[in-house]
Amino acid sequence: MMDAEKLKILAAGAKYDVSCSSSGSGRKNAGGLGNAAPAGICHSFTPDGRCVSLLKILMSNDCIFDCRYCVNRVSNDLPRASATAEEICELTVAFYKRNYIEGLFLSSAVHVSPDKTMEEMVRAVKLLRTVYRFNGYIHLKGIPHADAALVREGAKYADRMSYNIELPSEQSLRLLAPQKSKKSLLLPMRELTEYKKMTAMEKGKRNILPAGQTTQLIVGASPETDGKILHLAQALYDKAGLKRVYYSGYMPVVHDSLLPDKPAGALREHRLYQADWLLRFYGFTADELLSEGENLPFEYDPKCAWALRNMHLFPVEVNTCPAELLLRVPGIGMRGAKRILEARRYASLRYEDLARMRVVLKRAKHFITCSGKFYGFETPRQVKRSLALQGAAENAEQLSLFSSPETALTSLTGEL
Repeated sequence: MMDAEKLKILAAGAKYDVSCSSSGSGRKNAGGLGNAAPAGICHSFTPDGRCVSLLKILMSNDCIFDCRYCVNRVSNDLPRASATAEEICELTVAFYKRNYIEGLFLSSAVHVSPDKTMEEMVRAVKLLRTVYRFNGYIHLKGIPHADAALVREGAKYADRMSYNIELPSEQSLRLLAPQKSKKSLLLPMRELTEYKKMTAMEKGKRNILPAGQTTQLIVGASPETDGKILHLAQALYDKAGLKRVYYSGYMPVVHDSLLPDKPAGALREHRLYQADWLLRFYGFTADELLSEGENLPFEYDPKCAWALRNMHLFPVEVNTCPAELLLRVPGIGMRGAKRILEARRYASLRYEDLARMRVVLKRAKHFITCSGKFYGFETPRQVKRSLALQGAAENAEQLSLFSSPETALTSLTGEL
């Protein structure tokens, strides 16, 4: 069994990777340990709201790469450790039996070589599935420059795989992560997508990577705008078939003259997640939300920002407007829109009906009429001021969930 000091080092080295949500898999128990069906994953959360339902660990933090932003880079002076495939398996099973975890998130620094690292990681997950009979959720990180055959072999046993792009442009990769390239990260994603499609068409073969692929982008370590980041995210969803893009606000974990001295801030990361939600579920495109040279506003969420730029489309009558436009009204979410569409088939809705449907009327009232009645502000300037004040209050509340109100408000004021 892995000793406590090694576990501490390898777990600490993995904590900055946020691309580890365990939803989306349907692996069933086949007579061994665990179950990765969606209902079988018991999520827990860190103080900053990140999902940590998995044993999240590195196979090694002894890296030959020198990515400037990474705490495990070769030039950083810190304790190093590596685990064997057997140690990873024994630890995972032991933690599962104690009900500490529901699955494994296995990553690694590039130890010895990309192929050697990928080979050991694949051996670990293969042992878990075939020898230890572990049927729980497994998220396996891909190693840049590793042989494609090794990557495909790992995909046979994992529920999800991910290659972290980290930096949104080739220029920033060359500057801050010289051993990586756009090709070394995007090519294996595309190959895995094609491999998944190919195996899905072959009769009798299990569908590989049932939870798909994800990636992570670091926000604020390099000068790329939110627009650049969101346009890249949309391309990944559309062309590489990614399940999810995660955004990690830059934290200065190592000092480097090429990196900012201050963190990116939680609010910028939060706005990107809101915009990403609009891309994935609300029918927006990155072009509609902002241009490549722009940043998302801090004052209000991306949906409000879009609506303010398109006031000529509003107000809309909630009893008659099309579903796609109803979804674009600030304050009306997916559930609210569904309830409205269902209820208006039987009766004409009133404002009090919308309140019972959990529509956020303090935002929505500026963009809707309800049975011909309008209760919002008349001028765009008034609407913008109202939304900005609401946004400031809500952002303060969001940031204060796990800290004192004074700390949260100070942080928010600095970002605004």
